[in-house]
Amino acid sequence: MKDFTVNNIIVNPFSLKKIEFWAATTIFVFAVFFLSTDLHSPTEYYFEQARIPFNYYEDYFFPQLIKYILLYGAFLLFNFKVLPTLIQKRLLFLNFFSIVLTFVTIGVIFGIADTYEKNYLFNRYNNEQETYNLIFRNSFRYSLWLILMFGFYSVTKYFGLYLLSNSEAIQSKYRILTRDGLAAFVLWMVSMFLLMIMGADGEVIVGWGILIPCAILLYCYSFYALIPKALTRKNPFRAYLLSCIIVVVPSMVPVWLVGLFLTQQEETALAIGFMNVPFQLLLTVPLSWVLFKRQMQGNEELFVLKKELGRSAANLDFLRSQINPHFLFNALNTLYGTALQENSERTAQGIQMLGDMMRFMLHENHQSKILLSREIEYMRNYIDLQSLRTANSPGITIQTKIEDVLAQKFIAPMLLIPFVENAFKHGISLKHKSWIRITLHCEQDKLFFDVYNSTHAKQESDPEKDKSGVGLSNVKQRLALLYPGKHDLVIRETAEEYFVHLTLNL
Repeated sequence: MKDFTVNNIIVNPFSLKKIEFWAATTIFVFAVFFLSTDLHSPTEYYFEQARIPFNYYEDYFFPQLIKYILLYGAFLLFNFKVLPTLIQKRLLFLNFFSIVLTFVTIGVIFGIADTYEKNYLFNRYNNEQETYNLIFRNSFRYSLWLILMFGFYSVTKYFGLYLLSNSEAIQSKYRILTRDGLAAFVLWMVSMFLLMIMGADGEVIVGWGILIPCAILLYCYSFYALIPKALTRKNPFRAYLLSCIIVVVPSMVPVWLVGLFLTQQEETALAIGFMNVPFQLLLTVPLSWVLFKRQMQGNEELFVLKKELGRSAANLDFLRSQINPHFLFNALNTLYGTALQENSERTAQGIQMLGDMMRFMLHENHQSKILLSREIEYMRNYIDLQSLRTANSPGITIQTKIEDVLAQKFIAPMLLIPFVENAFKHGISLKHKSWIRITLHCEQDKLFFDVYNSTHAKQESDPEKDKSGVGLSNVKQRLALLYPGKHDLVIRETAEEYFVHLTLNL
């Protein structure tokens, strides 16, 4: 079914060829099926009137079957061989010869088939030669009509594909022409072809050929001018309806003149002119209004969604770009202090932890969701890395109770570490007694995360004395964007401690 979408048909003409082939084949199969099951001939009555013996298979079935096979083969030849090469201006002589040969073949074979199917005509004329002349003249006339109809179908098909594939460019140049209007015009041309092929009544063809183009023009003009202008009024639909009445009622005269020119019958032309008014006011006008309002609503919803999506994506990218360098610089500062204090063994251990953290940020930090176990592993590495510089400070206590998560639970990356980083940044002092307590556990699909840390007054010389940092504000924004209504964040601060409690529905 993927090949049969409208957009794919426009982009890939091979899809249209498949549709045409199976449509023609289906029509051919059904025609043969009904021919085989219906044992009554519409020409049998004329045989009885002429008192000529009638044989169903000889005088109707086989002549009709031959006609069906010939028409099916001619369509395949013209549509898939002759016409594509003619459009590409290749093998011109051979293709024109094929057209002439097809015309002659259809005329001759249809004529021969009609000598059996219309055998009763031989009793109506003076001699056989006069009857043969009539039969073959009509068969060649029908052959010419078939070729002209196929030409009309080809022009309709390629012109319609051209209009639909270039609808955006056409609409940008002629704003009055909408894509829906162009599609309706293509469907109208196809319907005209079908009406002529089925041999519909002439008045029906003329009426359909006048009313539908008028409806398409009114639809396009409504979208272009009438409806936008009416929306500025106090009662939009009433103003729009009044404008349509002013346009449609006077159109009776030109519609009547066109109908008179095509039919040469004053009564028929007058009937078409009168019919145009209720047809447009009762069908085209309300349909145009409904479609315009739906289009406006769809455009507004699409604009809002694009705006919100762009804002959310920009916020997430911006937040991540702020978070990553922040952690890297903190870790590097820790390693630098450790290298100055002690031997290379601790430094190597810190570098290994930092390598693990950097690999996490490079490979997993930009994913939308990661395993909770990987987030916990990263947090432990960070705590161990920060603990290196406090290992020789007896006044600093770091306690962690972080449960291992074995289940396949997922979380947005770098969502927990800002709270831990904030605790180490503001809760540790090498001069004063300090402590940090971190707990994490899960119950079913809920994550419970607590961080306690001591607080210390900043010195007046501290450049970040009045800065709260971007880490916590960023994580709050990310929680609001990624887990709306699925998290509970509590932050309390006293003169001696800072407390964070996060409950998260995974």
